[in-house]
Amino acid sequence: MKNLLMAALMTGSTFIGLAGTAAAEDNPWMVRARVIGVMPDEAGALSVGGSRLQGGVDIGDQYVPELDITYFFNRNIAAELILGVTPHDVKATKVTVPGALTDATIDLGDVWLLPPTLTLQYHFQNGTRFKPYVGAGINATFFFNEEEGPVADGIDYDPSFGPALQVGFDYDLDGEEGGWALNADIKKIWINTDVTVDFSTALGAAVNADVDIDPLVVGIGLGYKF
Repeated sequence: MKNLLMAALMTGSTFIGLAGTAAAEDNPWMVRARVIGVMPDEAGALSVGGSRLQGGVDIGDQYVPELDITYFFNRNIAAELILGVTPHDVKATKVTVPGALTDATIDLGDVWLLPPTLTLQYHFQNGTRFKPYVGAGINATFFFNEEEGPVADGIDYDPSFGPALQVGFDYDLDGEEGGWALNADIKKIWINTDVTVDFSTALGAAVNADVDIDPLVVGIGLGYKF
């Protein structure tokens, strides 16, 4: 039994070593740094105590740096984890509350989004330096550093989980399987959050909002495959 165990351990170690060597030769890891534009396609439904209000939501565009890490299972299939944070200004627009407001724009302050997104990609191999890809996956968005603005007494955002799609390309700058590449990438991410705004002082009530953020994320940057 001892000899069998030793043989199994040696075989496993050899396999892991060979797999690691193969992975290293195939350059499985790629890291990209991009500048991204996050452009929400927002929509919102406002209510007080279950009664629907007139009005909508406006969320400002933002441009920030982003980092992503990609692991190639083979030349065609890869998984990408996208990391970054974005601050956004938020307003309620054309809000009408009977007896209180008519077509008002209310500054709801700003909020930071942490939206890690994991996608599974297919990379097309065409024998050239131009390497397009498509991807699909899942997004989780968490909200923090909420500032309620000058009118509200408090604001709270629920986390969001939703799908994501992407299309992009890498252009090999070194003419090799590894090394530097120029990258351009577009993602569509579906983000929905329930927002509770405390208007106790101004209205004597809390306003609830079902908000779709659904941003288009456009990025360009450099990647390194190693």
